[in-house]
Amino acid sequence: MPEIQIPAELLPIDGRFGCGPSRLREAQITAFAAEGARLMGTSHRQAPVKNLVKRVQEGLIELFHNPEGYEIVLGNGGSTAFWDLATHSLAEGKSQALVHGEFGSKFASALKAPWLSAPTVINGTPGSRLELVAEAGVSSYAYPQNETSTGVVTPVKRVVGADSGALMFTDATSAAGGIDFDPLETDVYYFAPQKNFASDGGLWFSLMSPAATERAERIAASDRYIPEFLSLKLAIDNSRLNQTLNTPAVATLFLLAEQVDWINTNGGLSWAHSRTLAASNHLYSWAEASEFATPFVAESSHRSQVVVTIDFDEKVDAAAVAKVLRANGVVDVEPYRKLGRNQLRVATFTATDLSEVQQLTAAIDFVVGELS
Repeated sequence: MPEIQIPAELLPIDGRFGCGPSRLREAQITAFAAEGARLMGTSHRQAPVKNLVKRVQEGLIELFHNPEGYEIVLGNGGSTAFWDLATHSLAEGKSQALVHGEFGSKFASALKAPWLSAPTVINGTPGSRLELVAEAGVSSYAYPQNETSTGVVTPVKRVVGADSGALMFTDATSAAGGIDFDPLETDVYYFAPQKNFASDGGLWFSLMSPAATERAERIAASDRYIPEFLSLKLAIDNSRLNQTLNTPAVATLFLLAEQVDWINTNGGLSWAHSRTLAASNHLYSWAEASEFATPFVAESSHRSQVVVTIDFDEKVDAAAVAKVLRANGVVDVEPYRKLGRNQLRVATFTATDLSEVQQLTAAIDFVVGELS
């Protein structure tokens, strides 16, 4: 028994609010047991798994508004693998990177590879956001659509005045499937599926424009050394055959397919957007009305609707609150480990109902009252 027992009527039915891996819907697990499990341990070069890959690709293209000429490319590894792959197979010359948290900084570091020119890195203070700016000679602009570590969101927009042929790289891992956007405003919209897509790790996906695939083909034909695992050309070739270079994470594919179908059936990306917006708005409104909590991101237009960061007054120990919540089955609301703030971080991904978030804030209020 926990030292502080939260009344059952205040507890969410599903207490998983982590920023990744995220909660999965029960229907996904049921479908996997009934259908997906039989794919485990079978060849990814045969029709059953290749058809699953095709199902995911077609579902994602539909979800992302069917942009003409764009395609879904996938490969082994997660977003970290994609940063290295993009550095080897897509970046050329000089890049510009927007950084306002941990994940933006990781791609910016990868772009410092010795075969590239030193990138321009625009560093913002965590919890706020600066902007990409047109710069002569820059061929790649990179930014996180949603900075998972801080809860800051950036619109998907091309840089006005950028050189002709410059590509936009959008790190969409914690935004894809939960925030609506215009796909024509970017060239490389990449993500791993363990956030809004309620899946697991082991794969990366990218919505790629014709300009991006053309550049990948051109760089692959040059004399640049590209390890096979980091070859986007190989990933593109395999994706067009509905497969990956190495054996994919089949369970990840199946869970993703179920989530994409669920979102598309219910109204697509605009429907998912409305769900995450309602859930996050509740948290921000609760914090603004609270005597002990405030939104970490001060500028409302910079606040994420899928990752909500809430600062606590110094008189309330957020870590102690998170510990009590965890003991009562409400888990993974601790702040990002490297941010070092007295706060909670709550995922409001598409699979999370507004009612669950409302229960969460009621539970937090109760715990804070008990600890005071």
